[in-house]
Parts: sequence; C-alpha cells; structure tokens
Amino acid sequence: MKTRFLLLLIVSVGLLFGRVSAQSNQLKPGFEKAEYLEMLRVGAGHIDSVTIDPPQGYKKVYRSPVVGLDNRWELWQGSNGVAVISIRGTTLDPLGWIENFYAAMVPATGQIQLSANEPFSYKLAKNPRAAVHAGWLIGMAYLAKDILPKMDSCIQKGTKEFIVTGISQGGAISFLMTSYLSNLRSNRLPADLRFKTYCIAAPKPGNLSYAYDYEVLTQAGWAFNVVNSADWVPEFPLTVQTTDDFNLTNPVTTIRKAIRNQKFLNRVMFNYVFNKMDKPSRKAQKQYQRFLGNYISKAVGKNLPDYQKPTYFPSSHFMRAGQTIVLDADELYFQQFPADPKQLFQNHLLKPYLFLGNRLK
Repeated sequence: MKTRFLLLLIVSVGLLFGRVSAQSNQLKPGFEKAEYLEMLRVGAGHIDSVTIDPPQGYKKVYRSPVVGLDNRWELWQGSNGVAVISIRGTTLDPLGWIENFYAAMVPATGQIQLSANEPFSYKLAKNPRAAVHAGWLIGMAYLAKDILPKMDSCIQKGTKEFIVTGISQGGAISFLMTSYLSNLRSNRLPADLRFKTYCIAAPKPGNLSYAYDYEVLTQAGWAFNVVNSADWVPEFPLTVQTTDDFNLTNPVTTIRKAIRNQKFLNRVMFNYVFNKMDKPSRKAQKQYQRFLGNYISKAVGKNLPDYQKPTYFPSSHFMRAGQTIVLDADELYFQQFPADPKQLFQNHLLKPYLFLGNRLK
C-alpha cells in the first residue's frame, strides 16, 4: 500500500509540475500570424468605434487612467497564462500630437525630470551612442509608473510571460517599454520574466545605435515590427544623417585628418567638396532640434508644468527597429483600400492591417 501511495504521489506531483511548466512556457520565439492577429484585436480595445471581432484568448482586466501627454494602457489576461501590456496609440487629443512632434532625441540611458520631485531614471540601451525620441520617452515614463505595480500583482499570481504591444504611437512606445522592462530584470523585476513584442504600424523610435541594441536584446524571434507597405506612418519621423552618426571607425569620420595630409591645392579642393556634402545635413539636424526639440518643449511644458527639458542628443538619425514583418500592399489590397491623398490615414487603420494580416501565409 505504501509503495502504491508513493507512486501515486510521485505521478500527481509530476503532472502538477508538468502543467505549471506548460503554463509558464506558452510564448515561443518567432512570428506567429495568429498571435499577431490577436494583438491587433487587443489593440482595437482602445478604440470604442472600431467594429472588428474581439480577441478570442484574452480578456481585458484593467484600463489605466490617462497620464502624461494623453497616454493610456490596458492589461489583458490570456487563458494560457500570458499577460498583455497594450499601449494606446494617438487619439484626436492635441496632447498626443504634441508628444509625436516632440522629436528631438535624448540619450537612451539617463534621467528625465517629470516633475519637481519626480526624477525618472531609465536604461533602454547599453550603447552610450544610443538615443530615442523625447516625446515617446515621456509617454513611456508615465505609463511605466502605472504598469510596474500591475506587473507585480501578475507576478505574485504566477505570471512570468508578457506580450508588449501597441499600434501607431502605442507601437513606438512599445519599443521603449520593451527595452525598459527588459533592463529591469535581475533588479526591479525577476530575472526569469519573458517578454515578446508586437509593434504594429509604428513610427521609428530612435537612432541606429538604439535599433542595434534593441535587436540584440530581442534577437532570436522575440520582437516584431509589423508594417503595411502602403502606410506612411512607419516612415516617420523624418531622419537626418550627419557624419557624427557614423561609427568612430568609419573612414568618413576621419576624412578631415586625411585631407590635412594632402598637398595645398588638393586640400582646398577636398575641403570644399566635403563641406558641400557635410554642412547641409548638419544645418538640417540643428534646425530639426530647434523646432522639434526646443520649440515643441514649450508646448510640453505648458501641459506638464514641472517637466524639465533634458539635454538633447545631437542626432536626428531615426531608424526602424526590430525584426520587420512587411504586409505587402498589392493590387488586390489597393482595390479594397485605394491610395487616396485625401484619406491620409486609410492605410494606417486597423482594417487594412487586419486584411493583410489574414492573407499572411
């Protein structure tokens, strides 16, 4: 009897741990069409007027208040034990557009002052040359203050896997949120947490150094950037590349030293040619920072009175990040969604992304 009882106990414990193990390893690396479509439907939960089918495997359990520059997020719980952090995109509120146009870059690791007694420290990348969009960093910071306590509650209940997702501006913030939360593991968050990210219809979040760092952080199939090839939003912000954006070992960064070693006439000619190519981009970058940094920061300050303008990073070289999944807008697509300049957002909406997503193989 004792032997039989022990065998039953061992089998029961094994089955229990098997179920726990299965529940804690639901997320798999790699792009999954069904998973993407579920995240698209989750994102639609932010928009009351959208009429697409709700997600099948996830239930909304929390909607945050509006914070920062018209930012909001939702927590969804999956029947498989996976939690979803869904970040809202831009609404019609002008505050959200101020956030979008606040496109000066700031270092990807540092501190911003949200209010007089509220410094927000963050680490989004290891590379000191990495920089990100200032407005979306503010949005990420305000949201993170609300997200972390909710994550703590999920973790206490056994959740170890999270999907981070967002559409449009929400996708841009999702890049930064993934970096922020991932860099909190082994410190503020448990080391064994797993994140998977679906940024949908997202604009570009930062410079090339940030993109490289993000891709290393999420490599092997843990983050995806889903774009409709007919959508103009992923083309933004405008990007200006100067010679300062190159790696220090790039020959262009040391070309002036090489020019100095030339004979006089060659030196004059090469300096003239190089300045003609180099100076316009430098001037454009300074103007970019002047208008989309210093000027827009005044509007930010009017809405966040205690916000203190940070020191900007001298770059406007915005790049897309993550493994890109291109939804190819072909002839059949344009029959459904014509390229009409009078309908600027037609190719950016949920239904085109759902239409193309359903056609993925």
